[in-house]
Amino acid sequence: MGEHLGRVLVVDDDEVIRQLIAVNLTLEGFEVETASDGQDCLDRVLDVRPDVVTLDVMMPRLDGWATAARLRGDEGTSGIKVVMITARAQDDDRRRGRGIGVDAYLTKPFDPAELIEVVRGLALPERTG
Repeated sequence: MGEHLGRVLVVDDDEVIRQLIAVNLTLEGFEVETASDGQDCLDRVLDVRPDVVTLDVMMPRLDGWATAARLRGDEGTSGIKVVMITARAQDDDRRRGRGIGVDAYLTKPFDPAELIEVVRGLALPERTG
């Protein structure tokens, strides 16, 4: 068993993408939990206590923006790093994300290696450089 890299909560309503992200991060050595949408994420985040949350933007019930804003607005979850995974990373999306406090963006379809690099950089900031 290698070093513990951190825990990631993967949130996506598409099961295929959710599993793709989860498998890639698990193989890399992260502990991974999954949630099927923003509401599911908020229901479980305090139990899971992730270092990083990956959020799909387009989800039923509660989208990625609303979920990120809730995470940021609650002192119990405000320190969690947030990666938005979006089909369109337009400038206005990035501005909106900056306003909420999103830490990073990945555009679908994403390269799994890039995903791992981004999550690792957020989960282990002291070890990158």
